[in-house]
Amino acid sequence: MSVKRILTIAGMAVSGLVLIVLAFTTWYTVDEGEQVVIITFGKADETVTESGLKFKLPWPVQKVEKLSKETFSTRFGYNQDEDGNLISYDKETKMITGDEYIVVADLVVQWKITEPVKYLFNAEDPRELLHDATAASIRSIIGSSPIDDALTDGKAEIEAETRDLLGTLIDTYDIGISVQGVKLQDVELPNEEVRSAFTAVTDARETKSTKINQAKKYENQKKNEATGERDAILSGAQGDKTSRIEQAHGDVAVFNKLYEEYRNNQDITRERLILETLEQVLPGAKIYIMNDGEGTVKYLPIQPPQQAAPQAPAQDGQEEGGENNGQ
Repeated sequence: MSVKRILTIAGMAVSGLVLIVLAFTTWYTVDEGEQVVIITFGKADETVTESGLKFKLPWPVQKVEKLSKETFSTRFGYNQDEDGNLISYDKETKMITGDEYIVVADLVVQWKITEPVKYLFNAEDPRELLHDATAASIRSIIGSSPIDDALTDGKAEIEAETRDLLGTLIDTYDIGISVQGVKLQDVELPNEEVRSAFTAVTDARETKSTKINQAKKYENQKKNEATGERDAILSGAQGDKTSRIEQAHGDVAVFNKLYEEYRNNQDITRERLILETLEQVLPGAKIYIMNDGEGTVKYLPIQPPQQAAPQAPAQDGQEEGGENNGQ
């Protein structure tokens, strides 16, 4: 085989290889869950977020870096091995609360890549930077929170404050990441002895709260009863007041009427008032008014007329005519 033929075959092979490289490096696809950064001679040139078949200049002129649009989850304080077993990092998760207790806290940070170019070029390892910022944020928030909030009903507030602080740090680092949420997985005391002591304190505090609530309930009950009694007394007094006022009005009307009668006929009215007064002072007594002069004694009985006694029924066998004959 001649040298010319060998060169010809080699040229054809190189040309075929170039064509193959061009064919495989000119076209690329973007999936629905992907975003692509086109890099021209090592410099970010364009970001593609629409899915489909795309065209670019062949390598080594241009190349693409594909990044996911999904929401990532970064674990802080623990991890999971290939078998699904959890691996905890106690040195990483131990932190001091605002009232100087030691707690162990781990959490999950959810985040997305919102600016691919910054994610690729503004930090050597954005995930490591996110991990460090998470550690700084959770330690800062836990360090300013009492242990009761960290272990009981203050977790939601701690999560919100940690998310805000972490978001501020990530914005400062400007690495193209957006923090979507922070979720505390577990916050507990470091060992069983401390947990038992804290549980006893918590139980005592809950007992105290229960007793206080019961005392307030009893206080409110007694206050309501006293208020009811007071209202009843005030209502009765108001009714008695109204009754006395109406009675006084009636007495005034009676007095005015008597006064008019007295003005028209003083003697008769005076005697009538005397007799009515005697009836009220001596109820049921037999009162006679007599004269002291000579002659026939005259008296006036001041009493209601007596009713005639009922007549006894006739005896059996006794006739009315026989009685008349016996008289």
